[in-house]
Amino acid sequence: MDFESYLNLAQMLISIILVVVVLLQARGGDIGAAFGGGGGGGGSSFRTRRGLEKTLFQLTIVLSMVFLAMSAVSVRYAV
Repeated sequence: MDFESYLNLAQMLISIILVVVVLLQARGGDIGAAFGGGGGGGGSSFRTRRGLEKTLFQLTIVLSMVFLAMSAVSVRYAV
């Protein structure tokens, strides 16, 4: 396997992990709140993230930045 194949494989693995992390974050809210509906609980939609939720949020940011960087490198080596 060449470098481009390894890069594509790594990019697919990171994308799968990113999807799983995003889906784990979505378990806390209902579907109405996800699309801007009022939902239950009232109050503001902004709140402080704590514990595992904060870790998942930060992991999502890191994984998305890694995915973006790998995409740029992949485009560079595709030429």
